[in-house]
Amino acid sequence: MAFDLHALDAFAAVARHRSFRKAAAERGVSASALSHALRGLEERLGVRLLHRTTRSVTPTEAGQRLLARLLPALHEVIDALADVTAMQAEPTGTLRLNVPRPAARLVLAPLLAGFVAKYPRVQVEVVTDDALGDIVGDGFDAGVRFGESLAGDMVAVPVGPPQRFVCVAAPCYLAARQVPQTPRELLSHACIGRRFPSGQRYAWEFLADGEPLAIEVSGPLVFDDDIAMLQAARDGVGIAYVYEAMVHDDLAAGRLVTVLDAWAAPPGRFFLYYPGRRHLPAALRTLVDFIRA
Repeated sequence: MAFDLHALDAFAAVARHRSFRKAAAERGVSASALSHALRGLEERLGVRLLHRTTRSVTPTEAGQRLLARLLPALHEVIDALADVTAMQAEPTGTLRLNVPRPAARLVLAPLLAGFVAKYPRVQVEVVTDDALGDIVGDGFDAGVRFGESLAGDMVAVPVGPPQRFVCVAAPCYLAARQVPQTPRELLSHACIGRRFPSGQRYAWEFLADGEPLAIEVSGPLVFDDDIAMLQAARDGVGIAYVYEAMVHDDLAAGRLVTVLDAWAAPPGRFFLYYPGRRHLPAALRTLVDFIRA
């Protein structure tokens, strides 16, 4: 027995809202049109689906049973149509990303130039934030974090090449001191610290005999920004712990040198992450596909 999908959808809307007027407003049609469609559906089924009074509309027992089976099926149809539409249409709209400043500089800015050139109708808004906030609660479509330590309901996609941390110092600083040979010797050096927006100081991470080792360093300066840390290191203030990719030019020019290379922790990755919804906004799906490609 074939039925008009519009009539079934109309019944589901009225049953959900318990109102012909609200369901009609949601669909942009008249309440009388919905009432006519429902009467036709009930006549074809031979059963009453709704109790109607001047004050209320409620599903009958048969209506409740039909609604319980119908809603998941309608959602499947809507999702399937959205998938097809997303494949056909050019991505448009605004994509809001929450990104730590190092990730914005090292992996996202180079990638986004190619993305917006290929998809000019997508506007990408990047908010740099090292606080590691709640992207869903703050209204972001996706975020970028270092490492895969994310909530279980998030999907993570690697972005950019692996990133390694290094200890660097200016030659003038090391010339007047004994070069550290082990991470624990950093405790007697001037180290340029980092503090997160949460107030927590960052402990420098190393690998000792295959086991992770964290050293809580101290020194005359503490920053929350890599650029400021690097400038202080160039000026000979002390040793900094930064992404290797950020000091490539300084190392090549001899403005900085690395120490404790043999103790370096394994490289890590930045990840784009987003809620694990089955159907993503077209702009976000396009960005994910672009990154994976």
